[in-house]
Amino acid sequence: MDINFNKNEDHNKLLLSDLRKRLAKVKLGGGKERIEKLHKKGKMTARERIDYLLDDNTQSIEIGAFAGEGMYEEHGGCPSGGVIVKIGYIQKRICIVVANDATVKAGAWFPITAKKNLRAQEIAIENKIPIIYLVDSAGVYLPMQDEIFPDKEHFGRIFRNNAIMSSMGITQISAVMGSCVAGGAYLPIMSDEALIVDKTASIFLAGSYLVKAAIGESIDNETLGGATTHCEVSGVTDYKAKNDKDALDKIKNIMGKIGSFDKAGFNRIESIKPKENEDDIFGILPKARNEQYDMMEIIKRLVDNSEFEEYKAGYGKTIITGYARIDGWAVGIVANQRKIVKTTKAKTKPSEMQFGGVIYSDSADKATRFIANCNQKKIPLVFLQDVTGFMVGSKSEHGGIIKDGAKMVNAVSNSVVPKFTIIIGNSYGAGNYAMCGKAYDPRLIVAWPSAELAVMSGASAAKVLLQIETARLKKKGEKITQEKEDELFNEIKSRYDKQISPYYSASRLWTDAIINPLETRTWISMGIETANHSPIEKPFNLGVIQV
Repeated sequence: MDINFNKNEDHNKLLLSDLRKRLAKVKLGGGKERIEKLHKKGKMTARERIDYLLDDNTQSIEIGAFAGEGMYEEHGGCPSGGVIVKIGYIQKRICIVVANDATVKAGAWFPITAKKNLRAQEIAIENKIPIIYLVDSAGVYLPMQDEIFPDKEHFGRIFRNNAIMSSMGITQISAVMGSCVAGGAYLPIMSDEALIVDKTASIFLAGSYLVKAAIGESIDNETLGGATTHCEVSGVTDYKAKNDKDALDKIKNIMGKIGSFDKAGFNRIESIKPKENEDDIFGILPKARNEQYDMMEIIKRLVDNSEFEEYKAGYGKTIITGYARIDGWAVGIVANQRKIVKTTKAKTKPSEMQFGGVIYSDSADKATRFIANCNQKKIPLVFLQDVTGFMVGSKSEHGGIIKDGAKMVNAVSNSVVPKFTIIIGNSYGAGNYAMCGKAYDPRLIVAWPSAELAVMSGASAAKVLLQIETARLKKKGEKITQEKEDELFNEIKSRYDKQISPYYSASRLWTDAIINPLETRTWISMGIETANHSPIEKPFNLGVIQV
């Protein structure tokens, strides 16, 4: 191993250490004092509830842990978007669990809370897996009601999705374990079955204070909408639980009796760990995002037995395509090759060099054909992104790069097999789209701590923005010295670098998570297992494309 390997390893393990510190902070939600306050009421935290509900000694993955990070600071912040979402196993059945975090503004809904809830429902709908709601929320965060209430992808969409999932036969179970007020009261009651915890939980459209103000009636919250009222008088809820654990035990009992499901039938055999040392990933991945490396070395450390059957190995070399297995599951991999490669267009032409991480016409053409093959064979697709974009310049334009790029985007858009996207490094511009960015409906999309998402790199963007800014200042008659120009460049780059951080993307749910690279196999495996609950119902069709 050389000195560069050691430098890369140190850098990437520092990034991983930072990820772990950030996750530890996020997992405290609203803080230790609020957690203790919840415990004194005899209640469990959202994370404790999920951990108790999920099967022991099984894997789980968390969606949107960093949702809301750095947002709403003027309102006190919203760690994890005020709601915890995990995919895991209940009675050996894979499910998605959504739990309001009452330590964050009493579980109130911020705009990002609604977005995260909708993402959880989207996963349940796409994959036809059961969804469990653990409700403990004060309702919409009123100071921001205009950003959460009336639009298509706002709060009301949650209840619309409840109805759609019910019509699809997707199991929905709700446990009301604290406050459940106003419009939020519809969520548990639109589920298949609803439980309520005695004394600590309540459901009503308007609490006692509002009832007094609106109609002059004096009544306490327990009588108005407590467990006894709704289980014995209104019939709104189906089960009364003694405490949090009793409610969660009842959910386990219900889940243990659910029948089997139709499968998509994705191919799986016994899992084999990679032959190559997975930990080498930290030394292979360069410290600087513009440095070259061999993506094939990363692939060998992600796939079973480090075996990879490459498709069109000698053609379109800046994209690697091929078949492999991950945790036993058959997959088709589409990955950006990050080293400079030599390619020969024809026997009569000399070899030429192509830049790593750039999509050329031949690599786009190869990827399109490979995606079509995977769809025909019913093989899930895994995209490994480290892409700077499509090749530019007269040679590429005259060669039809736009047409070839459009074919690849068409194939990704119309793919009917499940897609999973791992952002390893760069995810710039149209390269993000062609390599199955968030807009192209990957079942799961995650980033490594080394990822960057933006229209272009921080340095490139800063140079462009600097030219615009200096031209504007010169127009106003200001003299721009080299010192002033350097100051402007650093200011612009600093601002842009913040926006290309994987944490900026994760906070806005442009990605589902930032993960330890060594967890990549788990995410892909659980993702395919989840997708296997949803049989493919339509044929693959590219529609009209320019040949």
